[in-house]
Amino acid sequence: MASMQYPPEMEIRPISRPIDRTVCLPGSKSLTNRALLVAAMARGPSTLSDILIADDTRLMVDALLMLGVHVEVDVPRRRATVQGVGGFFPNSDAELDCGNAGTVIRFLTAACAASVGEFRLDGSPRMRERPIADLVNALRDLGAAIQYDSTDGHCPIAVFGKGLRGGQVIFDRPISSQFISAVLLAAPRAANDVMIRVDGGMTSTPYVRMTLDVMRAFGVEIFDEELTSFIVPAPQHYKPRDYSIEPDASAASYFLAAAALTGGRVTVDGLGKTSSQGDIGFVNILAQMGCTIEQSDRQTTVRGPADGRLRGVSVDLGDMPDTAQTLAVLAAFADGPTEIRNVGNLRVKETDRLFALSRELSRIGVETEVTADSIRIRPTRSPVGAIIETYDDHRMAMSFALAGLRTDGIIIKEPACVKKTFPEFFELWKEL
Repeated sequence: MASMQYPPEMEIRPISRPIDRTVCLPGSKSLTNRALLVAAMARGPSTLSDILIADDTRLMVDALLMLGVHVEVDVPRRRATVQGVGGFFPNSDAELDCGNAGTVIRFLTAACAASVGEFRLDGSPRMRERPIADLVNALRDLGAAIQYDSTDGHCPIAVFGKGLRGGQVIFDRPISSQFISAVLLAAPRAANDVMIRVDGGMTSTPYVRMTLDVMRAFGVEIFDEELTSFIVPAPQHYKPRDYSIEPDASAASYFLAAAALTGGRVTVDGLGKTSSQGDIGFVNILAQMGCTIEQSDRQTTVRGPADGRLRGVSVDLGDMPDTAQTLAVLAAFADGPTEIRNVGNLRVKETDRLFALSRELSRIGVETEVTADSIRIRPTRSPVGAIIETYDDHRMAMSFALAGLRTDGIIIKEPACVKKTFPEFFELWKEL
């Protein structure tokens, strides 16, 4: 679906004046992949507009096609038509390549367990290192038959779908909210009610709220109590509909941070205070750092401090860990230290992001201190130019592009990794 070409290295050139731009960003990856799967499980055709066209969504589309779901993607119009299969996937024997897309392998593991057939799910070498045991155990509690084909707790896995009987599952401090979302998405197809309890708290709770919003938009009823317990009554079926995807709030963080860094203005169209995405809360952190925020229902504007001086902050990013890299690089240019807490799950993302941040910030001359679930940034001097390793992590590439707006000699290695969620990122970045 996405075929942009990038060189092995890309230099980010500093800007000469404050940014003053209005940007239109691609659709949310998280909403797109949730909506694609729910539309596939609905009874009848759905049309999804303003979808994200990127590697992660291509992997979801390709997997649904392998499962026998008819999906047509209109790339220029960013629209997908999905012929929902209602009950079970038509292809009862399929091998699914999930790449390094957590939403794809986790959501489809649950959906396949709720279907009938034999399904094998695998991913990239990094995906084979990322945990999936909490999800597998939860699905087994609901009657699923799943086995590990290599290493316990990791893909590749074989799912012997025979439907879910329902019942109760308990997650104890889950490392990823995607495990909960996966069970929720498949739960309406269970034979009996599904009850989910979350003990000890979880990270990224807004993503679970997003899952509930998509499920309800497609006609499913869920009862939840402060995102700690959920009941999905059975039986239920998703209803087809036309559904519009709003711009990606995680992607917006880089452009809004660019306004903060340059003392300029950036407005993101289509993304406002009514957004269902938790990462829109990043603007509150920018306000703490000295920025001015203006929001309507469908628009967000950030104005950087006129004197160009940003304040360091101490924040809990447990609810929006995907903005941690953006903040960490922005913090390298602040007056005073910044502490980012409650982000231990960054260690099991596309790379160990805490390690990667610490190492690459040190390359540009910024001191850091890393714990099991936090990073502290101490900007004792002006950052310097360096070649930035990206670790095949799209968010490393995009966040360190920020540094290049203020510092000569910032070179991003393997910039093509942004194809995972934002293929046109550097094209839009150059327009700044």
